[in-house]
Amino acid sequence: MTLGIGHAFSSFIWLCGPITGLVVQPCVGIWSDKCTSRFGRRRPFILAGSLMICLAVILIGFSADIGYVLGDTHEHCRTFKGTRTRAALVFILGFWMLDLANNTVQGPARALLADLSGPDQRNVANAIFCSWMAVGNILGYSSGASGKWNKWFPFLTTRACCEACGNLKAAFLVAVVFLTLCTLVTLYFADEVPLTTASQHHHLSDSSPLLDEQQQNGVDFSKLKPLSVMDESNSKRTENHIEKDTELKHGNFKAGEDHAENVMDGPGAVLVNLLTSLRHLPPAMHSVLVVMALTWLSWFPFFLFDTDWMGREVYHGDPKGDTSEVDLYDQGVREGAFGLLLNSVVLGISSFFIEPMCKWMGAKLVWALSNFIVFVCMAGTAIISLISVRDYSGGIEHIIGANEGIKMASLVVFVLLGFPLAITYSVPFAVTAELTADSGGGQGLAIGVLNLAIVVPQMIISLGSGPWDALFGGGNIPAFVLASVCALAGAVIATLKLPDLSSSSFQSTGFHIG
Repeated sequence: MTLGIGHAFSSFIWLCGPITGLVVQPCVGIWSDKCTSRFGRRRPFILAGSLMICLAVILIGFSADIGYVLGDTHEHCRTFKGTRTRAALVFILGFWMLDLANNTVQGPARALLADLSGPDQRNVANAIFCSWMAVGNILGYSSGASGKWNKWFPFLTTRACCEACGNLKAAFLVAVVFLTLCTLVTLYFADEVPLTTASQHHHLSDSSPLLDEQQQNGVDFSKLKPLSVMDESNSKRTENHIEKDTELKHGNFKAGEDHAENVMDGPGAVLVNLLTSLRHLPPAMHSVLVVMALTWLSWFPFFLFDTDWMGREVYHGDPKGDTSEVDLYDQGVREGAFGLLLNSVVLGISSFFIEPMCKWMGAKLVWALSNFIVFVCMAGTAIISLISVRDYSGGIEHIIGANEGIKMASLVVFVLLGFPLAITYSVPFAVTAELTADSGGGQGLAIGVLNLAIVVPQMIISLGSGPWDALFGGGNIPAFVLASVCALAGAVIATLKLPDLSSSSFQSTGFHIG
């Protein structure tokens, strides 16, 4: 927004996330499963994705300077309030590349965790994974909550890049150092066994699942009888001819099979496979998909506008206003980052309590409870916004008590949302794993279908939330009201329609990060 992108269109930038999540992550998962690199199956993708992340955040952090060099206005960033088109385009390019890189890393990282831990260690391993993720979130949001990066590294602020932009640059550069260190540790200590071509699981065609391996390879050896009526020389020549013919057929089949697998592993084929698999899901999975979609419809408005909400509705700043309004907006954004830090702490702690809760209450009620908490919190954000805007319009915005009360209430919302977020990252995947344990498509495919119920709502919010807010005069209140309605509907449907699962079903599933 400081580059001139309007609030109504800012959500469009997030559209890359669901697109890459829909296509890239399943494809990368399949490609890493079949990777025969001598460095292992997962580590090459983790390395490539990490390098892309470093490049992407550098593009984002230096977008204002790059736009300045490419011909954007030379007016100082403190006084210019228009749109810096070239800088915005560079920012969007880096942001989309960041989404692509994140999806490239996430799948292989989770798969590497599963490769290195046995079934008995899955819960502990995933809890540790969640803990490290929470540590990363805390460090990241701490960097965003600090407004002193530009003072510690004053050379990062330029004519095109003011204080907020300098803070972003420094935080990203420090993050690159942390990411490089963590990637090197993973690459060095994760001792993968390379996958050889011979050890790959042989795929049988779905159209002929009952054919044995010899028939699938293009020849039925059971029909090759000894030619006892021939003399010895003719017998040898005939056997050699049969062997060569068999090898030729086998080679031609393998070449055709490799080509077919390459086609079936393409992005379009993966997406078609996910969509067609909807017909073969267990009946209870349709209720899971509906509740999952409503759950994420309630989450994404908050993910998109949480810090903007703090800057606009709570602190009454404006990224395009005068100097004091810009400072208030930046202060609100930093306070929102501090709220996300607290949210991450609660998320990390809550991850260890979800399994006992599911054993005690059942996964169905735990999921419904999380949606109800989101409903209360999203309704709370709308109420806080209305009170804050009313007080500001009434000219009492400088009353310390009321202002501080609004700020504290906002941070409480961030804290409370950490608990249902931990549930959202784990319980739906556990329910899916239980319901599809005996299905023929495999759990990987079932999780891929569940991912559709995440990315489609994200596309809807990315395309519609900005115009929806603009329809009611701007601000974030309309999106939060819609989110609260979706959360309440998700809680009701989860209570009424989700199946009752055994209390032990959650034990072997662990936590999943979406």
